[in-house]
Amino acid sequence: MADVLTQAQRHINMSRIRGRDTQPEMILRRGLHRRGLRYRLHRKDLPGKPDLVFPASKVVILVHGCFWHMHDCQRFKWPATRKEFWRAKIQTNHERDRNTLEELRAAGWRVQIVWECALRGSGRRSLDEVLDLCEGFFEEDKSLAEVGGRWAP
Repeated sequence: MADVLTQAQRHINMSRIRGRDTQPEMILRRGLHRRGLRYRLHRKDLPGKPDLVFPASKVVILVHGCFWHMHDCQRFKWPATRKEFWRAKIQTNHERDRNTLEELRAAGWRVQIVWECALRGSGRRSLDEVLDLCEGFFEEDKSLAEVGGRWAP
């Protein structure tokens, strides 16, 4: 199937995709801030520049987009065009995520991943539920936790 957009239109669309301050990240940040949780953003001295860093608790929260980070949910679907390019791109992202996770945990940080599907789409959880899960992670002894949408594994 041919692309319905011109190369210039596709370039404009792709140039608007950002790696920080995304809508799911902003939803989570505002909710946690309203609950009195204070954090640092995108610390460059930590592996992967985590989205939210809570230094006193040694907790980081990563907000992952389901497509870009290859989440096993209804929001992820392999593109039908340029399959080799996208497979390589997304597999590289996935491998980088794995390495970042290992480095953070080896440095003593506890990691929580909040998936886009938990905050957007038909399978999303209520914002209060997601925020409760994030707050609850601070009291748990786990070193890794994930928050996905209703139909995510």
